[in-house]
Amino acid sequence: MPVRQVIEEGRVPVKIYTDDVEAGARQQLVNLSQLPIIHHHVAAMPDVHAGIGSTVGAVIATHRAIIPAAVGVDIGCGMIAMRASLTGNDLDEQRLKRVFDQISRDVPVGREQHKEARALTDAAKPFGRELRRILDKHPQLEKRFPRTQNWVFQMGTLGGGNHFIELCLDEANHVWVMLHSGSRGIGNAIGTYFIELARRDAERQQIALPDRDLAYFREGAEHFDDYVEAVGWAQRYAAANRRAMADLVLAAMRRHLPAFEVTTEAVNCHHNYVERERHYGADVWVTRKGAIRARQGDLGIIPGSMGARSYIVRGKGSEESFQSCAHGAGRRMSRTQARKTFTPRDLVEQTEGVVCRKDRGVVDEIPGAYKPIDEVMANQSDLVEVVHTLKQVVCVKG
Repeated sequence: MPVRQVIEEGRVPVKIYTDDVEAGARQQLVNLSQLPIIHHHVAAMPDVHAGIGSTVGAVIATHRAIIPAAVGVDIGCGMIAMRASLTGNDLDEQRLKRVFDQISRDVPVGREQHKEARALTDAAKPFGRELRRILDKHPQLEKRFPRTQNWVFQMGTLGGGNHFIELCLDEANHVWVMLHSGSRGIGNAIGTYFIELARRDAERQQIALPDRDLAYFREGAEHFDDYVEAVGWAQRYAAANRRAMADLVLAAMRRHLPAFEVTTEAVNCHHNYVERERHYGADVWVTRKGAIRARQGDLGIIPGSMGARSYIVRGKGSEESFQSCAHGAGRRMSRTQARKTFTPRDLVEQTEGVVCRKDRGVVDEIPGAYKPIDEVMANQSDLVEVVHTLKQVVCVKG
């Protein structure tokens, strides 16, 4: 469907691909639209909801400037998916439980990381020299955030929140591996550090902002080039982290399932990141905060919640969305609200047929806390076409 509503309360319009926008998200979008650096308009995807720093589901094109808090602290968060030569006929409940347990042993989740003996040093090694250069230029980053020392051991780890690893079946009963993660603690440290630098710079220069989280670096400013280098590093690390985890998951599957091959090239896409692109006749910085790039022919991944369908999609190249689309179902209630509203029994009912945790510790990720994914997909039929429809049979949560 085309744009559902347009807000014209700021310096540029806000174009939204849904009628379902909470008040907090709406105000965040209006705040964005007031900034002098915004190019043409702000686009909000069908899964839009209020976020920390900036609206999740926002696509923000900026002239010669970047807003670090719009990129956020989960830099390079995104998805990877690949299809295997297995089918649903090769799976049964016992095999799936064994695979679930094996993945849970082999891929650290939450705050866990690999022990030194199992660290994926070969995958991490290419990132060491550039990170050292970044930290040498910003010793306060290393001093204030000692977790920057853990980046080698966190290569190939999932993290927490809404990150997950899934085995899915598509419409033809083929098995897919799909997972969602980002740049881990080092990305969080980089994001937090530069967000604070931007805030301090804005205060020192007495720049009037509708929200202090919308502080930005202009090209040529003291920290701009360093931020571009650091955020680019974190985005590449995030993509490599997903590839490393996918290899661990495939190895875990091979221990308990019949022999198989990977039959499709992996789709590996960010949905929290910034890139230089050209839109509406200008070269601009495009920040996708909970959105994926959907140029003509681009393949992307749009997951539902842990009990709902997910989609492999192909972009249609819509310029009005800055060639973007939604990155998932989008939350309809906060984690705190979800924990107050739902019980583990509700979780059991809503994840029937999925091998996953069904305890109070993951109730905040219950499908009922998210917008219906099919509604999200219907609202962006102008932006993408569905290539494959997936339904999970195993879900390992962060």
